[in-house]
Amino acid sequence: MEDLVPVLSVFLLVFVRVSAFFVTMPLFSYRNIPAQHRVAFSLVLSWVMYYTIDSKAFEINGQYFLLVMKEAMIGLLIGFAAYMIISAIQIAGGFIDFQMGFAIANVIDPQTGAQSPLMGQYLYTFSLLLLLALNGHHLILDGIFYSYQLMPIDSPWIPFGDGLLMEYIVKAFNSMFIIAFQMSIPVVATLFLVDVALGIVARTVPQLNVFVVGFPIKIAVSFIVLFIVMGVMFAVMQELFEMMFVTMRDLMKLIGGS
Repeated sequence: MEDLVPVLSVFLLVFVRVSAFFVTMPLFSYRNIPAQHRVAFSLVLSWVMYYTIDSKAFEINGQYFLLVMKEAMIGLLIGFAAYMIISAIQIAGGFIDFQMGFAIANVIDPQTGAQSPLMGQYLYTFSLLLLLALNGHHLILDGIFYSYQLMPIDSPWIPFGDGLLMEYIVKAFNSMFIIAFQMSIPVVATLFLVDVALGIVARTVPQLNVFVVGFPIKIAVSFIVLFIVMGVMFAVMQELFEMMFVTMRDLMKLIGGS
């Protein structure tokens, strides 16, 4: 039993980081995946990663519990940063829905259990399929695997005090909204021109009920524009995935102090 204590002390730290990472990470944190499967996958992955980590055993004391909390915060931070970047797709869908008139028709996202925009859910589903097609889930697992090279398991703290970490998260948050606006601008700008045209028609032909005619016209124009720019959106999604991996890497460097 005494021989298992050194092994379990290191394995528990690895398991805490991996399981916390899966709590907020896109694709692996969704409710569609049963909790038992996620826990089992975390255990297997942690056991594999344990043999690649060169670390001494830890004593079970107050400092060890601080290390457990630190590992949980690291996993949550990295997963949250990746989820924050990829949420730009749903925000872009929210912008499009607002212009189309679908803003009141939110749907329940079965993956998170929260309400999400109709077009946002549509684009987000395509983005997940693209992520799987590009083997992005392998890169996500590589990220948590190689995180121990940038953030050693025995590092005592997360450098919140110097402000660089929080500044980087704020900049990534800002970039998320910029990318969401860039993804939605073709449809939003086209619908703005449609609104201007309908306003001109309403002034020149007062007998025409613009509110009745305008909704189907805007919906039809939106789907036509979406069909035209879908290839460009896929290219933007691919760039967004690259940004997600870069954000994860830079965040690991800041947390590791490198």
